[in-house]
Parts: sequence; structure tokens; C-alpha cells
Amino acid sequence: MSINSYQIVSEASTKILAQTLPWFELVLGLALLTGWILRWSATAASAVLVFFFSVMLHAYMKNLEIFCGCFGVGEKLGPITLLRDGSLATLALAVTVGAFVMYRRRT
Repeated sequence: MSINSYQIVSEASTKILAQTLPWFELVLGLALLTGWILRWSATAASAVLVFFFSVMLHAYMKNLEIFCGCFGVGEKLGPITLLRDGSLATLALAVTVGAFVMYRRRT
């Protein structure tokens, strides 16, 4: 329901995303926590968060009355939600830059 409320993908795509996205996020989170292929997992996490943030910003600018679904059900999309998720996207980008800098210093 949360994915469908953004009105950017078809019904069939919504179902596929709802079934696969949580598993992808779990694997990506585990890769980040363990440091496994850190440069690439950080890059993927940043890309996902920036994409999610841009979709949320687009929905907010279109005045869609939706619930974010970011941290559970019942959270209405608003300025606080955008500030929090924008901060998380910025932090993810900083981790990505740090991962590449660490790699460069080691080699």
C-alpha cells in the first residue's frame, strides 16, 4: 500500500517491489554492517536513499496525502519526514565518500 500511494509504478510492479525490496534492504544493511564490499554497498545504499528521498520530495510537492512507510505505518509525509530522510541520505553519501577515501589510503 505504501509503495502504491506514491503513484509512480504499475500495480504489477508494486507487488514485485513490495516482495523484493525489504530483502534487498536487509542484504544491503548486512553488507554495510559487516563491511563486505563496503565501497559498493555504501554506494548502493546512498543511491537507494537518494532515490527514496527524491520520490518523497516529488510526492510532497504534488501535495499527495500519503503515509511514508519509512519507519512503519501511519507516518504522514511532511516537512519533518523530509528533513529526517534527507539527513539520512546525506549521511549515507558521507559514508560512501569515507569508504572510497579509506580504500584509497590503504592502496
